[in-house]
Amino acid sequence: MRHKRSTPNRSIRVSDQIQRDVAELIRELKDPRIGMVTINSVEVTPDYAHAKVFFSLLIGNPDDCEAALNEAAGFLRNGLFKRLQIHTVPTLHFHFDRTTERAAEMSALINKAVADKARED
Repeated sequence: MRHKRSTPNRSIRVSDQIQRDVAELIRELKDPRIGMVTINSVEVTPDYAHAKVFFSLLIGNPDDCEAALNEAAGFLRNGLFKRLQIHTVPTLHFHFDRTTERAAEMSALINKAVADKARED
C-alpha cells in the first residue's frame, strides 16, 4: 500500500496555477470598480481551504477594487473548479498589496535626496 506524500513543491505549484487562472478569470469580470489588476502572489494554507490573493493596481481605487474582488470571489472560485485538478479549491481572499506602492515612494524619496545632494554640491 503506497501513501500519497504531499511534496513541498505542490503548494507552490497550486499557488502559481491559482495566480495564473485568477488573473485570466478577473478579465471576465464586468465590475467597473475593478481596475487594471495584477496578481502579485498567492499564499495557500496547508489544507488548501483558503488562499490569500495579493494584487496591485495600475489604475483604480485599491479599496473599491479589493471590495469588488472579494464580492466576486465565489464566481472566481467556481471558475477555478473548472480549471484546477485538485480536490479542494480554496476560498479566495483578496488583499491589496502595497509593496509596489511603497517601492515607488521609496524610489521617489531616493531620487529627491540624490537631486538635493547634487544641488548642494
